Amino acid sequence: MNFPSMDARAAALDAANPLRHCRERFLLPEGVAYLDGNSLGALPAAVPEAMRDAVHRQWGSGLIGSWFAEDAAWWGLPQRIGDRVGALLGAAPGQTVAGDSTSVQIFNTLTAAARLRPGRELLLTDAGHFPTDAYLADSVGELLGLEVRRIAPGGLRAALAEDGARTAVVAFPAVDFATGERWDIPGLTAAAHEAGALAVWDLCHAAGALELELDAWNVDFAVGCTYKYLSGGPGAPAFVYAARRHHETMRQPLTGWTGHAEPFAMRAGYEPTAGVGRARVGTPTVLSMLALEAALRAFDDVDMATLRAQSLSLTGFFIECCDTLLDGLGFELVTPRPPDRRGSQVTLRHPDAAKLVPAAAERGVVGDKREPDLLRYGFNALYNTHADAFRAAETLAELTGFAR
Repeated sequence: MNFPSMDARAAALDAANPLRHCRERFLLPEGVAYLDGNSLGALPAAVPEAMRDAVHRQWGSGLIGSWFAEDAAWWGLPQRIGDRVGALLGAAPGQTVAGDSTSVQIFNTLTAAARLRPGRELLLTDAGHFPTDAYLADSVGELLGLEVRRIAPGGLRAALAEDGARTAVVAFPAVDFATGERWDIPGLTAAAHEAGALAVWDLCHAAGALELELDAWNVDFAVGCTYKYLSGGPGAPAFVYAARRHHETMRQPLTGWTGHAEPFAMRAGYEPTAGVGRARVGTPTVLSMLALEAALRAFDDVDMATLRAQSLSLTGFFIECCDTLLDGLGFELVTPRPPDRRGSQVTLRHPDAAKLVPAAAERGVVGDKREPDLLRYGFNALYNTHADAFRAAETLAELTGFAR
């Protein structure tokens, strides 16, 4: 199949991309259009050398001294990386910590938020939330005796109008993991606050892809992973953002030793350290933390507003390609068309999604699927191109066209 006008448009858009130089900051397999960065980001070029240094010099030669040596400083990694991530979230320094898994951070943060609203017995969360968020909300509800109610984000205001006085916490994703729909963080946070509740946001599909302003939006807490758009590597540490106004009163259920005021005093009782450091739990996973720190260099000198504009250009062009190339082939666009309502992902529906995604991967176009019928394509504006978008739509057209 040949669509020279769209092919030429893709080339022109890529030539005009102000972030096109950032593609060189990643080690991408030749001949592959990688559109699964919403699950696992591509390998940043800075990571392999950082890993060699971490293993051979910092661990191999520095040994235990690297915990506090100036040229390693492992102990400070959670806050050091936290501040770097926070800068991408619109968070002032001293409010973000990296470490532990997303699931651990969600559990800790939901519990800490609910404890700040004693006497309120309702936790409102997304009916379509990612499974771990849903499971952990139920666990927190059981632990604290809360009713957990699942609603669509669009129904939050109505739910608060009915039960706002009972609501302790509102917990939603910034971007729906399945559909790619973006939710209104500042608007829904304000609605929660008007009811006296706190807002906890899951930024897993937003961090590194959207222009975020957590401080300006008065967000209470946020949690996110770093292995998607931040490209921190498989199983990379999560992060937690806690607004400064909550630092001295937040109480987490997992009170690990690294969050203690004097962690090396080995005292019998737990006393949380001052500031966001109390969100630390276990010993930092140093190698994965150092990989993440190196990966974040890909964002050096990147303006998030420019990145967001390129993300919308990529997803918008892909939608246009799908409209043109896939018309009549059984595909349905699931992600909202309005730019302000989508993240950096486009989801399509097709009855043969489970077969189409691996078939496209065999042709060098890597996306992913969600059973039974969703195809997901995540666009990272630091390394994806409009040519990738055109190729993905063209490949789906060829696969379904030949099957008819």
